[in-house]
Amino acid sequence: MGDRAEKVEQFRKEYLEINTYNRPTYCSKCGEIMVFKGVGEYQCEKCGHLEYDDYGKVRNYIEKHHGATAAQASEATGVSQKSIRDMLKESRLEIAPTSKAFLQCEMCGASIRGGRLCPKCEINYHRNLESQARMEHKGGFSGFSTQKPVGEEGSKRFTRER
Repeated sequence: MGDRAEKVEQFRKEYLEINTYNRPTYCSKCGEIMVFKGVGEYQCEKCGHLEYDDYGKVRNYIEKHHGATAAQASEATGVSQKSIRDMLKESRLEIAPTSKAFLQCEMCGASIRGGRLCPKCEINYHRNLESQARMEHKGGFSGFSTQKPVGEEGSKRFTRER
């Protein structure tokens, strides 16, 4: 049972590039299913054993060690620095306000504490998406008008050709 789960997880990581942050699926004590409880915590249905995914491990470490760096958190928890960077980019974690290190906005290069975009670029990005959606929506459809058509009163507009 555990061997198959490991193979599926390996496939996901290698081929689908999905970072699941090593979520526990089966209990390491009794082998039963782990149930998500929140903030990276999982509990066994049968024996009640608690386990944490990578996010839960890093979050717990940071809560106890305020201002810890990614390297320190990685060393203490065994979670890779790449996974920690991914969590920062997903806004699951945030760089401490007192830290001298920052992430960079992927559009303008401004310093940010979490996520991929600074607030200004994020607003512009979403406005662009909205305008593209409006253009695509208008492209294939025409609306109704309250104005009377000029020169077409009572005339037949469509004919059926045989």
